[in-house]
Amino acid sequence: MTEKPSSLDDKKPREAPPGSSANFTLKLADRSLDYRAEAQWILLRKDDKPTAEMFCTAYTGAEDSRPVTFVFNGGPGASSVYLHMGAMGPKRVNLDPKGLPLPNSPKLTENEESWLAFTDLVFVDPIGTGLSRMIEEDKPKDGKTAPSAGNGESGKPTSEYWRLKRDLESIGEFVRSWLSIHHRWESPVFIAGESYGGYRVGKLAKLLPKDYGIGLAGAIIISPALEFGLLDATHYNVLPWIDVFPTMAAAALAHGLARKAKADEAPLDYAQRARDFALKELMPLLTMGDLIGAAQRQRTLHAAADYIGLPRETVVRKGGRVDLTFFAKNLLRDRGRHLGLYDASVSVQDPFNEEDTLDAPDPTLHILERVFASGINTQLRQHIGLKTDRDYKLLSMQVNTAWKNDEQQHALQSQFGAVDDLRYGMSLNDHMGVYITHGYYDLVTPFTSSDRLVALMRLTPAQRENLTLKHYPGGHMFYTWESSRRQLTSDIAAFYQKYNR
Repeated sequence: MTEKPSSLDDKKPREAPPGSSANFTLKLADRSLDYRAEAQWILLRKDDKPTAEMFCTAYTGAEDSRPVTFVFNGGPGASSVYLHMGAMGPKRVNLDPKGLPLPNSPKLTENEESWLAFTDLVFVDPIGTGLSRMIEEDKPKDGKTAPSAGNGESGKPTSEYWRLKRDLESIGEFVRSWLSIHHRWESPVFIAGESYGGYRVGKLAKLLPKDYGIGLAGAIIISPALEFGLLDATHYNVLPWIDVFPTMAAAALAHGLARKAKADEAPLDYAQRARDFALKELMPLLTMGDLIGAAQRQRTLHAAADYIGLPRETVVRKGGRVDLTFFAKNLLRDRGRHLGLYDASVSVQDPFNEEDTLDAPDPTLHILERVFASGINTQLRQHIGLKTDRDYKLLSMQVNTAWKNDEQQHALQSQFGAVDDLRYGMSLNDHMGVYITHGYYDLVTPFTSSDRLVALMRLTPAQRENLTLKHYPGGHMFYTWESSRRQLTSDIAAFYQKYNR
């Protein structure tokens, strides 16, 4: 008699939710490009057991020999919607030339600056963002379900994927699976990330080739936070004060308050002149404290105030340590407005101008959220035809607040960095190109930080030749500015032409 298989043997292996696909044509300036859009989930596993469903939106041309670029945003806790619908995808949200919402209802438009012109694109949503989710454990016989990785301080379940190392591993697993499923192991592979996503790129430049066998043709790092220690200024950690100072100067010039500016001086030229002042004159003052003479201290602080447009007595009282939120709150306070932290060249009416703390909508991050939400849901559900009742999470604060390094500290409050991993990755592959870029009105991840870090990397001449460092008008999402998006796309197209080999 044949023994009946157990119920465990009868259990059907878990499959990813059904995706969807559609074919389109993108009209570029010089040609038309046929492409396929595919929205799908890929299962991530632990000990061969499915643990999460990672979602992506992929755009591929007809030729498998094209390069493929894996794209993610940051946060941590951000989906890929911002680079997807703001810069690279074949359709984008329609904004005004300075990246702000138009007065009419949000509409999608064909993106003539889409990177699809020179690379296939895979937009990846890390677990807990977009449509990517953990797989809940099956309930045991007692009916109780154990959270997958404990509970956070709020009592909400946390995820093993909301940790520095596991997050990076999940992207490695995803990229490896996607290349296998689509038979693309011979395609040149690029990775691109923004903000914390730029940190991911730096770490993955080492991890992907070393642990997953995935060679990289190029790494594109947009508005990055490469070293977490440079995000937390204190009285004794002075580098964050120095890094943000040139961005404040650029913002002061944009609002007509830069008293050190020359006639008709270009914003980036002024910001770089402010950077030289910050490094050569302000930094010695901040590091020496009372060891510096009173006369020199007053001269330096007065000059600092004139660079960034605040009253001299304010900067003297603060000892040259001007917090970015204080700057955003007070530069235009007499006009009843505050600056954006992510793009300090724009401002919004301050609803609480009488208060001393900054508690108001950011002119870019918060005001653009509805536009990107409309764009991604229209693209996925209407154009590509995805059928799902899941909410697309643009930016999850649950993920952000629960994020941990591997010592169970919040990752952004630690000394973990990505620059050494990037250096390691460049040594693994002498042919890999690196492109690091910022908007020079971004107070949150200021361009001077990357300028300094690159100068400290001790690269060989050949390695330095492979690294491009360039900044554009705009803020954290400078690509929402029409002129910057066009210039970035042109520059990146040349980058791909050089490193697509």
